[in-house]
Amino acid sequence: MDTRLMAEDFSAWYGQNQVVKNVTLPVFANQITAIIGPSGCGKSTFIRCLNRMHEVIPGTRTRGRVLLDGENIYANRVDPVEIRRRVGMVFQKPNPFPTMSIFDNVAAGLRLHGLPPGTTAEEVVKRCLKMVGLWNEVKDRLRDSGVSLSGGQQQRLCIARALAVEPEILLMDEPCSALDPVSTMKIEELIKELKERYTIVIVTHSMHQAARVADYTAFFLNGQLIEFGPTSAIFTNPRDQRTEDYITGRFG
Repeated sequence: MDTRLMAEDFSAWYGQNQVVKNVTLPVFANQITAIIGPSGCGKSTFIRCLNRMHEVIPGTRTRGRVLLDGENIYANRVDPVEIRRRVGMVFQKPNPFPTMSIFDNVAAGLRLHGLPPGTTAEEVVKRCLKMVGLWNEVKDRLRDSGVSLSGGQQQRLCIARALAVEPEILLMDEPCSALDPVSTMKIEELIKELKERYTIVIVTHSMHQAARVADYTAFFLNGQLIEFGPTSAIFTNPRDQRTEDYITGRFG
């Protein structure tokens, strides 16, 4: 199995508070890796460290390495803006830019990173909206505000925005937690389709969601990686008693 991302003995702090503790975790190419665990266990911080997004918060520091195709993304010469292009992120709450149209929301990253060679903004926007199943719903209202869409549509718009700059990996931090069941089902179907082209890491508070969509699952507790493996094994035959206790609802 080809490893696209690899955290090696990785730790992270907010001020004096250590929230990720010595995590070593591979992320395999064109697979969906779910990160589960109780609230406050470090899973959202960890996923933000995979593209250095946590650095926008003052007082953060890290130790260890995150390798992207074998290169440490924390090396001095590495540009975090380029890392965030290659490793895109979708957040918990849909966050289209409120002053921008649907079209401009998708095209926003192109202004920072440039158009792919031989394409136009119109082509990129249409392709990405089609990829997320939104084109037929919005093709006649591309100049409307992005926030005029429903919550589920807004989240798919944000995924299209992330895809427009042609990332290699897509990080999703609880992308369905603010959505209704129908919208959640559409996002889950989309995630499974996208793994044909992208490597995906998803943080989820829903063990049912992890079981439905993920190829591999990592269980975090108190900032530590307790167990990692194929999702079927994690949910049916966990090796660690703490994993079993969490999955069976004894805590969390």
